[in-house]
Amino acid sequence: MTQYPEPQLYINGEWCTTANTLTVLNPSTGLEIGRLPIAGPNELDEALAAAEAGFAIWRQTPPKQRADLIRAAAALMRERQDEIAHAITLENGKPYQQARLEVIRGAEFFEWDAGEAVRTYGRVIPSAPGVRYIVHHQPIGPVAAFSPWNFPMSQPARKVAGALAAGCSIILKAAEETPAGAMHIARAFADAGLPRGVLNLVFGVPDDVSRHLIPSDVTRLVAFTGSTAVGRHLTGLASDHMTPVLMELGGHAPVIVCEDTDVDAAATSSATRKYRNAGQVCTSPTRFFVHRSIYEQFLDRFVTRAQQIVVGDGMEPRVEMGPVAHARRVDALEGFVADARSVGADVVTGGSRMARDGFFFEPTVLAQVPANARVMQEEPFGPLAIINSVDSIDDAIDAANSVPYGLAAYAFTNRSDYADLLTDRVEAGNLSINTLEASLPETPFGGVKSSGYGREGGSEGLHHYMVVKNLSHSMKIV
Repeated sequence: MTQYPEPQLYINGEWCTTANTLTVLNPSTGLEIGRLPIAGPNELDEALAAAEAGFAIWRQTPPKQRADLIRAAAALMRERQDEIAHAITLENGKPYQQARLEVIRGAEFFEWDAGEAVRTYGRVIPSAPGVRYIVHHQPIGPVAAFSPWNFPMSQPARKVAGALAAGCSIILKAAEETPAGAMHIARAFADAGLPRGVLNLVFGVPDDVSRHLIPSDVTRLVAFTGSTAVGRHLTGLASDHMTPVLMELGGHAPVIVCEDTDVDAAATSSATRKYRNAGQVCTSPTRFFVHRSIYEQFLDRFVTRAQQIVVGDGMEPRVEMGPVAHARRVDALEGFVADARSVGADVVTGGSRMARDGFFFEPTVLAQVPANARVMQEEPFGPLAIINSVDSIDDAIDAANSVPYGLAAYAFTNRSDYADLLTDRVEAGNLSINTLEASLPETPFGGVKSSGYGREGGSEGLHHYMVVKNLSHSMKIV
C-alpha cells in the first residue's frame, strides 16, 4: 500500500503548502500521519480570484465537454480506488472495504451529474405572434462548498459534481480531519485536464474560512453538509449578503418496525447498518420504535448482532467497525449514555469507551429510553442505537416526528395501508420502507425542518447550482 499522501492546498491549478499547519491523526491509533497546511487570507483571496476567472471559462464550455471531462476524472478515481481507500482508512478509521465502496460511490455521483449536465433543459412558453418567452437555466457562479469528515470522498464529490456539471467553479473547504479524499478528487480533475481555477481546494480554521469566503462578492452560492448548528451560522452569514445556500444538515433517523414484518431480518439488517461507519452517518438508523408485540424478539436479535460486530483498525481483515473520529466523540457518547441511564434507560449492551489505543467506543444499545433523555432529542452521531416499544403505528409516527430533524426515516412493514400512512405523515426528506438505503446518485437527497433545504442528486441535483432566466423577445418594439 502507498503511504498517506502529503496534505496540500490546490489553488488555481497549483498544489501548494503554507507555514501554518494542523495535525492529521489516525483515529485507530491516535498518532499523527500528516501535517495539513492552513489557508490564510492571502490563499483564500487567491482562491476567490481563481474561481472567478475559472468560472468565466467553465460557464462557456459546452455541456457535452464538461460532461466528458467529469467522466474522465471519475474514471481515474475508479482506477485509483485502492490508493484512495487506503488513505481514507488511515485518516477516517472506517474499514478498508467500506472505504473502497465510498470511492466507487463518489465516482457514481460524478457520473450521474455528468449525465445531467446535458439535460438542464429550459422551455418555450406559448405567446402571441411575434413574441417569444423562453426560460433558460444558467450556472449561478462560483460556489463556496464545505464538506464534513465522515465521508472524506463521497461528501465532497456531491458538491464538486453538482457545481461542475452545472457550469460553476468551486472553492471546496474540505474537513481538516480527513483531507485526503478531497485531495484525490482534485488530483483526478487536474489529471483529466480541468481548466485552472475551476476547482480549488483549501483547508483552514473553519470559522475564519467561512467568514472570508461567504461575504465575498465572488461567491454566489454556499453549499454545506454538517451539523445544524453550523448550518444555521453559515446561513446567517450568507443572508447578510443575499447569497443563496444549499444545506444538508443533521438528522436523528427514526425506524418504525411494524408488527407484520419479518422481525429477525429487520433486526439483523438494522444492526448491521447502524454500526456502519461507527454510526457517524447523518442518515444512520438510530431511534427504533418497535410494536410491543414483537419488541422483545426484535431487541434480542438486534443486540445479538450488535455483540457480533468486529471492532478494530480498519486495515485489519474482518473488521466491521472502526473508531469514532476523535476523542471528543468518545466523550460525547459517554455523556449520552450516562444521561440516559440517569433517567431510567436500560444499557443493554456496550456503553463504554474501549480499552485500547485510538478513539474506540463499543457498539451500544439503549432500551426503553425516556423522552427526556438528551439522546432522544440530540443526534448521538456514533455507534449508539435506541430501541423503544410502542403500541401502534400512530404512536410510532408521533414519536418519529417529535424531534426538530427530518433528514431520513425508515420503516419495516408489508401492509400497503401502513406504507401509505407512513408516506403521508412521516416528516422526512427521505423515507425508506423495507430498506435502509437512504441516498443514491439518481435520487434527490435532502432534509426538512432543521435538517436543511435543497436537494443533491437526482434530476433535482443541479437546481441549486443554476439560476432561472426568463427571456421575453418581441420581434418589434412595443
